[in-house]
Amino acid sequence: MIRTISAIGSLLLATAILYAGNGLQGTLLAVRGDLEGFPTAVIGALTSAYFAGFILGCRFVPKTIKTVGHIRTFVALASVASSSALAHVMFVDATAWAVLRFITGFSFAGLTMVLESWINERATNENRGKILSVYRIVDLGAVTIGNALLATASPSGFYLFVLVSILISIALVPIALTQVHSPAPLETAKLDIRKLYKTSPVGAVGAAATGLANAAFWGVAPVFVQKSGYAPAMVAAFMSTAIIGAGVFQFPMGALSDRIDRRFVIIGSSLLGAGAALLVAMLAGTSQTALLGLAFLFGGLIIPTFGICAAHANDHAAPGQAVATSGGLLLLHGLGSTVGAMAGAVAMSVFHPAALFVYIAMVYFGLAGFAFVRMNARAAAAIKRPYIPMVKSPLTRVYNKLVNPDRKAGSSGEVDGKDAANTSQP
Repeated sequence: MIRTISAIGSLLLATAILYAGNGLQGTLLAVRGDLEGFPTAVIGALTSAYFAGFILGCRFVPKTIKTVGHIRTFVALASVASSSALAHVMFVDATAWAVLRFITGFSFAGLTMVLESWINERATNENRGKILSVYRIVDLGAVTIGNALLATASPSGFYLFVLVSILISIALVPIALTQVHSPAPLETAKLDIRKLYKTSPVGAVGAAATGLANAAFWGVAPVFVQKSGYAPAMVAAFMSTAIIGAGVFQFPMGALSDRIDRRFVIIGSSLLGAGAALLVAMLAGTSQTALLGLAFLFGGLIIPTFGICAAHANDHAAPGQAVATSGGLLLLHGLGSTVGAMAGAVAMSVFHPAALFVYIAMVYFGLAGFAFVRMNARAAAAIKRPYIPMVKSPLTRVYNKLVNPDRKAGSSGEVDGKDAANTSQP
């Protein structure tokens, strides 16, 4: 296993640097936009623009990869993303930022697609779960560090934008010098959302619902913390603590869902996560310690929920349909994210900053209710496929899991409908 991880060390290093830059940029733009006087709804719209670009990138970047290869695609998109980071501080305008966020989302769809398909290509059925778990640790750790970097300088200045650009640019180095062989060319496949819903109503609704709620958190939670009277250092600590909570809860929740009906876990995590969200809304301004403790609990309960919904859907997928099932779930999650970021921001603008977490709680209460109703309409799956943690940016898996759908198992370790289809992103 150590040899396998070391063999993809350059890919993991590029992942860490790239995600640290993207994690810092997302939080930085929310905080800086608030300082510039952007309405909260506009800040939410910027996050929606990012996800819209991400979805489009998932649609069109595979053609570029197929034409010029993985490394050249990565170099081109990293250059665009790095330039876009600097352009934000050159053109401090909501419309310009929306365009730049769209471009960044498009670029990161391709960048993470290259990395994930490459890493997935090096995995087999025997070690795929372990490799993706390591990837998950790198992902969460990098985003945590990226958010923490917000405290190194004032968000009102130029320094942090330069730092984002530097991180994205440096991520080019491990890829440009890697000795890991590129994966096979990508091919696209059609997704059938209606069939997906018939296969797993809870999986389909859960994918969209987690996008609606979680994107609102990623998009405007930094603004909520800032409007609650805290400094940028506390913004960074709040976001990082939520991510750490997700890392701690990920495996226990997944293991539990392998032992009992996954819908019980979805209901439990949704209800408890909604409760934690309401406590954040009520207690945010009372104590830093309480806020960070609730952030840990909140992130630990809601962030892993999408992975459990995906695992539940794949439990019911017919043999040979796992790839299309995962792709459809991730597309629904992305569409929900595009709407959710804006919806959370509007709730904050119309009512009160704390309304963000009330909105998130309502979405998860709704998901819990739907899952409860479905438990009375359908029995649990007779055979479960092992749960594997989802990566943070699930949209990248749409085409990563649609790689050469007719390929035999020997080249990438995939077996009809029984690969890591319930893996992941993001």
